[in-house]
Amino acid sequence: MCFVKTSLAKPPAITHATTCLTGQQAPRLYLGTKLHRYAARGGGADLEAGERMTAMERAEEKRPLRRSPTEKPPFTLSQIKKAIPPHCFDRSLLRSFSYVVLDLLFAALFLYFAVAIIPKLPPGLCGHHAFSDNSLLDDVVGLVLLVPYFSWKYSHRRHHSNTGSIDRDEVFVPKPKSAIPWFTKYITLILGWPVYLAFNVSGRPYPRFACNFDPYGPIFSDRERSQIVISDAGLMAVSYVLYRIAAGYGFWWLVRVYGVPLLIVNGWLVLITYLQHTHPSLPHDDSGEWDWLRGALAMMDRDYGPLNKVFHNITDTHVAHHLFSTMPHYHAMEATQAIKPVLREYYQFDGTPLLKAMWREARECIYAEPDEGSRKKGVFWYRNKL
Repeated sequence: MCFVKTSLAKPPAITHATTCLTGQQAPRLYLGTKLHRYAARGGGADLEAGERMTAMERAEEKRPLRRSPTEKPPFTLSQIKKAIPPHCFDRSLLRSFSYVVLDLLFAALFLYFAVAIIPKLPPGLCGHHAFSDNSLLDDVVGLVLLVPYFSWKYSHRRHHSNTGSIDRDEVFVPKPKSAIPWFTKYITLILGWPVYLAFNVSGRPYPRFACNFDPYGPIFSDRERSQIVISDAGLMAVSYVLYRIAAGYGFWWLVRVYGVPLLIVNGWLVLITYLQHTHPSLPHDDSGEWDWLRGALAMMDRDYGPLNKVFHNITDTHVAHHLFSTMPHYHAMEATQAIKPVLREYYQFDGTPLLKAMWREARECIYAEPDEGSRKKGVFWYRNKL
């Protein structure tokens, strides 16, 4: 029998472990979300669907945010992989294309308002080689859907290789207190994606100017430069088509049916990515502390309600995506449920409502620095005291 330690502090609905009298760790409870009934898998009996929260569960939900563990995990990547059913790694070309077609059909239904909404996920699947078993086909489809494809493919691959590293990560790298410009949080949501691509804003610092469109920039290696040129040529071709459309239909028509929807898509892309990697309980490590597995676990799955399906569950399965990026998104939910009993307190999920989470992270996650007096000087935590 387990008794839950409770605290009536402020109530963000973040997951964490409970403690049994036996000294063993009880199943993690995903309270405040529809997923809480699955939380006991692997550690106890399944919670009944539709079961009401007990008084202890409600009290547990009110516990303050708990930091992610910074110690080396007591499991390996291969042990995590063994917990996932093998079919979750099978990629179906037909099924992958069906999601592209479905997204394009929905975009067509809202053509008047959203002719520019070509989803970001299928290019992401292609860049991770999760779209099909044919890497050439992945690149062709990804290039047609654009991002810019090859530029993003390689810079995003480096993000996956260095997630959580304050020295080498590519995106949403926490800045020191002295380097925070006052306007950062005001422009991130609307212009964050294009200014990152063009000027590497919020990206890893380089010794010289870095740009996702520059094939000779420091972001890319010699073998990648020719593909960046191809990606740039694709963007120029699309830009010319847009110019011809504006000449035929008028500039403001193009702004209405392409420009505004594009800003909305970019805003969602930045918001989703920002909330996955930005949270008061997530650490960032310097090169002395960082290792790949701890970095891959230093992120937050979120609950966007019905929008989880709209965004192909990249919102609530991002931990599994970073651990196994070639896994197709349509198996990610099953894989996430399978790895929770292995990860235990190393798995982070926050069911805080979207708007509340946006406000909290924008308010509390301004810069990063180590805890004063901590023996781990290489572990950085978000702060907001300016």
